[in-house]
Amino acid sequence: MSFRPLLIALAISAVLAGCQNGSSTGTSADKSATADVGSTPVPVRLIAINDFHGNLEAPTATVNIPDPSDRSKTLKLTAGGADTLAAWIKQRRALVTNSVVVSAGDLIGASPLISSLFHDEPTIEAMNKLGLDINAVGNHEFDDGQDELLRMQNGGCKTGSTTSCQNGGKFDGAKFKFLAANVEKTDGSTLFPAYEIKRFGGVPVAFIGMTLKGTPDIVTAAGVQGLSFKDEVATVNKLVPVLKKQGVNAIVVVVHEGGLQTGNYNDCDGISGAIVDIVKGFDKAVGLVVSGHTHRAYNCVIDGRRVTSAYNYGQMFTEIDFNLDPKSGTIVPATLKATNRVATRDITPDSTVTQLVDLYKTLVSPLANRVAGYAAGDLLKSQNAAGESTQGDVIADAQLAATVGQGAQLALMNPGGIRADIKPSINDGSVTYNQLFTTQPFNNLLVTLTLSGTELAQLLEQQWTATSTRVMQVSSTLRYSYSASAPVGSKVLPGSITINGVQVVPAQDYRLTVNNFMADGGDGLSVLKQGRNRVVGIADVDALDAYFKGYTSASKLAVPSIGRITRLP
Repeated sequence: MSFRPLLIALAISAVLAGCQNGSSTGTSADKSATADVGSTPVPVRLIAINDFHGNLEAPTATVNIPDPSDRSKTLKLTAGGADTLAAWIKQRRALVTNSVVVSAGDLIGASPLISSLFHDEPTIEAMNKLGLDINAVGNHEFDDGQDELLRMQNGGCKTGSTTSCQNGGKFDGAKFKFLAANVEKTDGSTLFPAYEIKRFGGVPVAFIGMTLKGTPDIVTAAGVQGLSFKDEVATVNKLVPVLKKQGVNAIVVVVHEGGLQTGNYNDCDGISGAIVDIVKGFDKAVGLVVSGHTHRAYNCVIDGRRVTSAYNYGQMFTEIDFNLDPKSGTIVPATLKATNRVATRDITPDSTVTQLVDLYKTLVSPLANRVAGYAAGDLLKSQNAAGESTQGDVIADAQLAATVGQGAQLALMNPGGIRADIKPSINDGSVTYNQLFTTQPFNNLLVTLTLSGTELAQLLEQQWTATSTRVMQVSSTLRYSYSASAPVGSKVLPGSITINGVQVVPAQDYRLTVNNFMADGGDGLSVLKQGRNRVVGIADVDALDAYFKGYTSASKLAVPSIGRITRLP
């Protein structure tokens, strides 16, 4: 083992540190810490992760950080892997008597094949071994629906599945608590407990867990049917007096919503996004906020409260230390310090997690390592100025090819559904099934439907709202232009939309293919819900797999020339 990366990581840290289902509230206290409250401040260490997304194996992407010896230079560190993350968390946790490990959501969903093929049971099992205590449910935890999410908490084998319960023939579920204070069922109760109370040195601390209120717009409608997602601020502020009545004055919010900043991973430069107004709206009793969702790292003070996020995929974790005042029962603000740490791979991995991951690697390898086809170059999900990507072009083309039998003339793909680049082998250009699945892990079904030319134009306009832009990826048959400076609702240039080189006629019908998430109005694409003559086809990843089968080592898939969408001033 090389000690140089460990020394670098420690130097960086020094430089940059600055109730059950249906219950509307959860009050399960930590019975292991019931000592009488004394007069000495109680030190507590909170360790946080977010947006793990089933990355049991270390991601191929490195973490770029400033060189502590020369801030003008950048270091590229390999990081992550469940066994590495577990080793770091256990090491850092052991240094403080009172500790807790929390996740700000999206532990599962959009997961690599090693977790997703087994219905994300491997990730739950890994988090049990890591010692996770609390997970605030994220939007991706609803990818397979609320019933499946409840199974993740409660355990049991998935009915009808041949890949469930592969570890000893059973699945016990999460030993940690799922929390979702703002996710309500039709009877007004919450899907999961609203909060968890832990006691440290006899002082109670409440952890309120929440899902972003916009979840219904970014998950498949069927998965959240009958649920309502309440405002984050209103939910927390309503719970504060409930907690105070129980004698709880130290409150931590763990929320799957986040922000953006332009600095390094322990900075807070130009913080923006939903988390800013959310934190400003919280009752002053909230002393700390752990966030996620945006896959960014930041270490902020917003409205006098510490607010953190630890990047994604288990490549970082946040270490937060504070003291509890035993008399007032509150967090002492002056003692609250946070540091985002890189989970570098220069530590001895946790052997129990390594064994678990190796088990599933062996089970998945025949499918994961199968060569699906060949490509002549890298297919990237990064978008050009117009919002188009080579990866998006290929996926849309694959979906069109899979549905021409249903009369499809074009295909559209939501950019959020593209999760990774496809980089073929440098030796022979081969692409594995695991790579295809990693970029399209949702198993969405293709839906071919009919829209008029007028409706198609309206659909393209829905890519822009007052607060967001989501440019859909398009098949080779579609061309259009838009003006970046034009007002929302009037961005697409009249007459610029063509299919196979022919201008779209407003009154004419056209057949297009999208995935079922989009067809149900996901990402705000409500026009698609008006689609007629729907035909449901194969899964999106199966369409991509079939498409790659047509490309051999002698005739590789060429990287598409971007230019299907034209951006004008």
